Amino acid sequence: MTLRHMVKAVILDTDFLIHCASHKVDYVEELKRILDFPYKIYVIDKTLDELDNIIESQKGKSKADAKLAKAILKAKKIPSIKTKKDRIVDELILDIAGRDTIVATTDAELKRKLKQKGISVVVLRQKSHLKLVSH
Repeated sequence: MTLRHMVKAVILDTDFLIHCASHKVDYVEELKRILDFPYKIYVIDKTLDELDNIIESQKGKSKADAKLAKAILKAKKIPSIKTKKDRIVDELILDIAGRDTIVATTDAELKRKLKQKGISVVVLRQKSHLKLVSH
């Protein structure tokens, strides 16, 4: 019998994407550095909506960071997960996240809830690198 390695899903939330854009952290390369198992990166469709909303409603750095975050997603061809549109992103992430899921977030409340569910989290440390926090 051979062991099959399950491909884990890494879900990127909006705050994480904006912080990485703001601090020029290449999350694709950083994930390669910290994860030693097969994985695929995703965003939730509602995250794209949140980025669009920031681009349309904000000014200055917030708008620029959201534009950069969206451009990086497009350039890296990060696929989106289709969801029901009537829920907030954090709730959708909590519903989707399972044992083969890792969530990349900077949101303290979401991190706390994921920890309660036993879901591993990728966090931004010192505005320069990523760290996997297993629960």
